[in-house]
Amino acid sequence: MSKITKSAKGEDCTVRLPAICNGNPETTVFAHINGGGMGRKYSDLHGAYACSDCHAWLDGGYANDPNANRDKRDYEHLYAMFRTQIKLLEKGLVKI
Repeated sequence: MSKITKSAKGEDCTVRLPAICNGNPETTVFAHINGGGMGRKYSDLHGAYACSDCHAWLDGGYANDPNANRDKRDYEHLYAMFRTQIKLLEKGLVKI
Protein backbone atom coordinates (compact mmCIF):
# COMPACT_ATOMS: atom_id res chain seq x y z
CA MET A 1 0.00 0.00 0.00
CA SER A 2 1.43 3.37 -1.01
CA LYS A 3 1.60 6.56 1.05
CA ILE A 4 -1.17 8.00 -1.10
CA THR A 5 -3.59 5.12 -0.55
CA LYS A 6 -2.74 5.08 3.16
CA SER A 7 -3.42 8.82 3.35
CA ALA A 8 -7.15 8.18 2.91
CA LYS A 9 -7.49 6.84 6.46
CA GLY A 10 -9.50 9.29 8.56
CA GLU A 11 -10.03 11.76 5.69
CA ASP A 12 -13.36 13.26 4.72
CA CYS A 13 -14.97 11.76 1.63
CA THR A 14 -14.28 13.84 -1.49
CA VAL A 15 -16.95 12.06 -3.55
CA ARG A 16 -19.78 13.37 -1.32
CA LEU A 17 -22.74 11.94 -3.22
CA PRO A 18 -26.02 13.39 -1.89
CA ALA A 19 -28.26 10.78 -0.22
CA ILE A 20 -25.42 8.22 -0.47
CA CYS A 21 -22.38 9.60 1.39
CA ASN A 22 -22.26 8.43 5.02
CA GLY A 23 -19.96 11.31 6.04
CA ASN A 24 -17.93 9.01 8.30
CA PRO A 25 -14.14 9.51 7.87
CA GLU A 26 -13.57 6.20 9.67
CA THR A 27 -14.84 4.41 6.54
CA THR A 28 -12.82 6.42 3.99
CA VAL A 29 -10.60 4.51 1.56
CA PHE A 30 -8.73 5.45 -1.60
CA ALA A 31 -10.93 4.65 -4.62
CA HIS A 32 -9.01 4.35 -7.89
CA ILE A 33 -10.66 5.55 -11.10
CA ASN A 34 -12.34 2.68 -12.97
CA GLY A 35 -10.94 1.37 -16.23
CA GLY A 36 -7.38 0.25 -15.43
CA GLY A 37 -8.12 -3.12 -16.99
CA MET A 38 -8.96 -6.57 -15.66
CA GLY A 39 -7.22 -6.99 -12.32
CA ARG A 40 -5.33 -3.70 -12.73
CA LYS A 41 -5.70 -0.24 -11.25
CA TYR A 42 -4.75 3.19 -12.46
CA SER A 43 -1.91 5.04 -10.74
CA ASP A 44 -2.49 6.45 -7.27
CA LEU A 45 -2.73 9.90 -8.86
CA HIS A 46 -6.00 8.70 -10.38
CA GLY A 47 -8.28 8.21 -7.42
CA ALA A 48 -10.29 9.85 -4.70
CA TYR A 49 -11.01 9.62 -0.99
CA ALA A 50 -14.34 7.81 -0.74
CA CYS A 51 -16.44 6.77 2.26
CA SER A 52 -17.60 3.17 2.18
CA ASP A 53 -21.02 4.07 0.76
CA CYS A 54 -19.70 6.33 -2.02
CA HIS A 55 -17.05 3.70 -2.82
CA ALA A 56 -19.73 1.01 -3.14
CA TRP A 57 -21.73 3.29 -5.45
CA LEU A 58 -18.67 3.96 -7.63
CA ASP A 59 -17.91 0.24 -7.82
CA GLY A 60 -21.31 -0.68 -9.18
CA GLY A 61 -24.05 0.69 -6.96
CA TYR A 62 -24.75 3.33 -9.61
CA ALA A 63 -26.26 0.53 -11.74
CA ASN A 64 -29.20 0.39 -9.29
CA ASP A 65 -29.56 4.18 -9.15
CA PRO A 66 -32.32 5.36 -11.52
CA ASN A 67 -30.66 8.79 -11.79
CA ALA A 68 -27.20 7.51 -12.70
CA ASN A 69 -25.22 5.84 -15.45
CA ARG A 70 -21.53 5.30 -16.25
CA ASP A 71 -21.10 8.89 -17.43
CA LYS A 72 -22.47 10.25 -14.15
CA ARG A 73 -20.30 7.82 -12.18
CA ASP A 74 -17.20 8.85 -14.12
CA TYR A 75 -17.99 12.56 -13.71
CA GLU A 76 -18.49 12.24 -9.95
CA HIS A 77 -15.30 10.20 -9.57
CA LEU A 78 -13.21 12.58 -11.68
CA TYR A 79 -14.49 15.63 -9.81
CA ALA A 80 -13.67 13.91 -6.50
CA MET A 81 -10.21 13.07 -7.88
CA PHE A 82 -9.63 16.78 -8.46
CA ARG A 83 -10.57 17.56 -4.83
CA THR A 84 -8.37 14.70 -3.59
CA GLN A 85 -5.36 15.86 -5.62
CA ILE A 86 -5.56 19.24 -3.90
CA LYS A 87 -5.43 17.46 -0.52
CA LEU A 88 -2.47 15.35 -1.70
CA LEU A 89 -0.62 18.53 -2.71
CA GLU A 90 -1.34 20.11 0.68
CA LYS A 91 -0.06 16.99 2.44
CA GLY A 92 3.14 17.03 0.36
CA LEU A 93 2.39 13.60 -1.11
CA VAL A 94 2.37 15.03 -4.63
CA LYS A 95 4.71 17.77 -5.83
CA ILE A 96 4.53 19.93 -8.92
